[in-house]
Amino acid sequence: MTGRLTNRTIVVTGGASGIGAALCEGFAAEGANAVIADLNLEAGQALADRISAAGGSASAVRVDVTDRDAVRAGIAAAVERYGRLDAYFNNAGMNSPMKYLDVTEANFDLIMKVNVLGVLIGAQEAAQQFIAQGTPGKIVNTASIAGRTGFSSFAPYSAAKAAVISLTQSGARALAEHDITVNGFAPGVVATPLWTKLDKELDEIGEGQNGFDSMSSSILLGRPADPSDIVPTGIFLAGPDSDYITGQIIPIEGGMILV
Repeated sequence: MTGRLTNRTIVVTGGASGIGAALCEGFAAEGANAVIADLNLEAGQALADRISAAGGSASAVRVDVTDRDAVRAGIAAAVERYGRLDAYFNNAGMNSPMKYLDVTEANFDLIMKVNVLGVLIGAQEAAQQFIAQGTPGKIVNTASIAGRTGFSSFAPYSAAKAAVISLTQSGARALAEHDITVNGFAPGVVATPLWTKLDKELDEIGEGQNGFDSMSSSILLGRPADPSDIVPTGIFLAGPDSDYITGQIIPIEGGMILV
């Protein structure tokens, strides 16, 4: 299969569902070797099988993004199978909404560990692989509009995604000398299993007015995003067309937050 990403090996964390799964399918359709790195290996393998059945190239590996050894092993598995790494998408993330005055240390620590430390570890380990290969590389981080403006029921998540934006900028400065670019994209409201879970949890804490339908109503283009809406930007950031771009966050939110 040939396309804009032919023979590029791309690891996507959180790749078994939602935005990550859409990215993996989109990358494979463009000729890439899509490596689905996810805590849920069964779901990842099922997606890899579907991609392979459609004529694409994909494999799955179990990765906990907060565990450096697991991240390193996931990258090693990709390189062993496909020969090299070309792009690494730090996409895995989670949220657990709480009212601002109710946020606990445990809630804050978990959200920061997955969404921020996980991105740092992934970027570091991917960069080490690019440097060892002696090749250019691309690191792409999933930020959020929540990193540009705080949401009352998502305070730790908003803080975490703001940190992802800062890590993207810091990484771009640190790794440019190695010909490694670091960019990200910031989705808004996306129809994924994560949002279904968040809607339920917001209702449980009496914050349903801040849920999916309410937030979607402020989108200028009149609808929430589908995961497929994220894919073209992902392909752009994974391929050669973005070679002269680094340290940037591309919003994909239908005109919801104009910053």
